[in-house]
Amino acid sequence: MADLLPQIHLKNAWNSTHPWIFQRLVEKPAQKPKPGSIVDVVGVDGVWIGRGFYNGHSRIALRMLEKDPDVAVDADWFVRKIGEAVRLRREILKLDEVGNAWRVVHSEGDGISGLVVDRYDDLLVVEFFSAGAWRQRSIIFDALRAHFPGCRFHSFADEHVQKQESFDYKDTQGTAPAVVTEYGVKFRADPAGAHKTGFFADQRENRQWLSQRCAGLRVLDLCCNTGGFGVHAAVRGAAEVVGIDIDPAVLEIAKDNARLNHVKPRFIQADLFPWLRDAAINGEQFDVVILDPAKMTRDRDQVITALKKYLDMNKLALGVVKPGGLLATFSCTGLVSEEQFLDMLRRAAFYAGRTVQILKVAGAGADHPWLAQVPESRYLKAVFCRVLD
Repeated sequence: MADLLPQIHLKNAWNSTHPWIFQRLVEKPAQKPKPGSIVDVVGVDGVWIGRGFYNGHSRIALRMLEKDPDVAVDADWFVRKIGEAVRLRREILKLDEVGNAWRVVHSEGDGISGLVVDRYDDLLVVEFFSAGAWRQRSIIFDALRAHFPGCRFHSFADEHVQKQESFDYKDTQGTAPAVVTEYGVKFRADPAGAHKTGFFADQRENRQWLSQRCAGLRVLDLCCNTGGFGVHAAVRGAAEVVGIDIDPAVLEIAKDNARLNHVKPRFIQADLFPWLRDAAINGEQFDVVILDPAKMTRDRDQVITALKKYLDMNKLALGVVKPGGLLATFSCTGLVSEEQFLDMLRRAAFYAGRTVQILKVAGAGADHPWLAQVPESRYLKAVFCRVLD
């Protein structure tokens, strides 16, 4: 197979362990392979470097997959990689003991660039971020079926990804929701509805850790989405839970999740900025405040603007935390680093006139592994604080 693969040559010397090679470093081949084709990569010195996905239309021209010249990137390769990913979750992390909602494949973290798979009970949600992963979809589906017999699939690729990667793929239509359980708390995962992948499994450990500190307390869940943090807090005995989100569709799912667990958080449709300003004016205070907004940007040029938004909302959130109360604040914007996020929080505390004691800095669960040389995969920042005064 190796002899039959198209060859892609690099323009410059390349000595990196990062799996992405950008277009400016790659010679344009005389005959362009289709976007997402598997190719052999040859260095400027003529020495074979590895095999990977090639895409002449994408900013990321090459996504390296294999560095052993004796290993073919074929159907068996993908089956093996998916098997290794499943074994990590089941045998090492033992996630089946925690619940039935977890990430099965995490792109570069599991060696298949541009592929994300989430498990929600019998429903597997498959998201394609690269034309290469998309071209292997039949092999990927078959490999997943071997580990999850009788599973259903919901698969999709965001429009901006399809445009960047130059492929066309229609979302699976009419996928029925699944009911999942984590640490004994139930949720409805509805990927075909208002919510992108059905459920945020990446916050599983963060929800559990925080909810164990909510018994008897008044909790505010900002950007509550489908109610993950708020429902957990209510199940763990919070005295009152208020959830705020601007999207009425996700609030309906949040209400369903509350009913599944026989708890009664109060969900309010509102823009958090005016709501928090009014709450502060009215003297509202909460023992625990959670702030988990959606991704702010995927554009590197908009990072400063995103940090300003984080600053504004965290400053307002700090204004309604009781002295001695907890603030859990999150960012899922991968382009914002942990250092930048912590610096933003420092400034927000200064402008809010509050003293913040950092208790814990975390991220996504261990089912979202990332390679040391690919920090882009570590997108979620979680900061748990105590507001001292």
